[in-house]
Amino acid sequence: MRVWLPEADGPVDPADPTHRALVTALGAIAQREVSRARHRTLAAMRAQAFEQGRFLGGRPPYGYRLVDAGPHPNRAQAAWGKRLQRLDPEPVAAAHVRWMFARRLAGRSLAGIARELNERGVLCPSLGDPERNRNRLGGMWSVPTVGAILANPRYTGREVWNRRRATDRTGRSTVVGECVVSKAVTHPALVSEADFVAAQRVRAERAIGDGARRRYLMRGLLRCGHCGRRMDSHWVHQRAGYRCRHGHRSTASRPAGAPDNLYVREDAMLRGLAVRVTLDDRDAAGARSPHDALEFLRSNAMVVEVYSPTRWAVTTRS
Repeated sequence: MRVWLPEADGPVDPADPTHRALVTALGAIAQREVSRARHRTLAAMRAQAFEQGRFLGGRPPYGYRLVDAGPHPNRAQAAWGKRLQRLDPEPVAAAHVRWMFARRLAGRSLAGIARELNERGVLCPSLGDPERNRNRLGGMWSVPTVGAILANPRYTGREVWNRRRATDRTGRSTVVGECVVSKAVTHPALVSEADFVAAQRVRAERAIGDGARRRYLMRGLLRCGHCGRRMDSHWVHQRAGYRCRHGHRSTASRPAGAPDNLYVREDAMLRGLAVRVTLDDRDAAGARSPHDALEFLRSNAMVVEVYSPTRWAVTTRS
């Protein structure tokens, strides 16, 4: 089979350097047109989501259903019978979503919320709407499911686009850029924006035998400088600490040559941060309170890489 091109005035000869250069140039032009079309499409979708709050497809989140929102604003699309859709609360599931946010704001853990939902016999999303979730086989509430619901800003009544990345067959991201949230409320909210933001800041504290709560102020902010893993919260000698076992688990033998477990005390780390973290470039040597230092790390997406109890460095989160 031979390839004919009008630019070559006939069949392409692979042995002809001119024809090879022509095919290469045509391929580059075609790739440019694909990139331009992709850029225009994504720009239009961002504008539609932000300015118009338009629902751009996909499955509605748990607690919502799709309802008709009138004719399509594009005349050609409307002539073909296409109509807009918007989100509307599904009475039963919406009540469960409100309950989940209320329990989270009360300090309940994600696991506790999932466990209580299962004990009450509440159908999880895959069982509550199997037609919409044919790819889901789970029959119970799980921690990731509850966490995804509590982290979804659509429950504030605003439309969201590009919150999750999609990839093609080669693993390349098909949608790039930041998450887009509509500037206006577009559908009935299940939770207020203030409560949604507050729910994102809740950190459940585990109760111990005497009813007290264990608090780990630096949870998620410490990373092992040897293996790059996030250090686990660890209560030892009646105080908060953190450790890294470099991938070692009780169900597996320690790898040969693995370094010893790394342990650090929270109180010692907080004292060091209060002195070493610079919150004001004009006052680099000024000591700050531990809470100010933690807020500085979180607001600037920074973590502490720990190499030993006395050797650590503040770096950006990668």
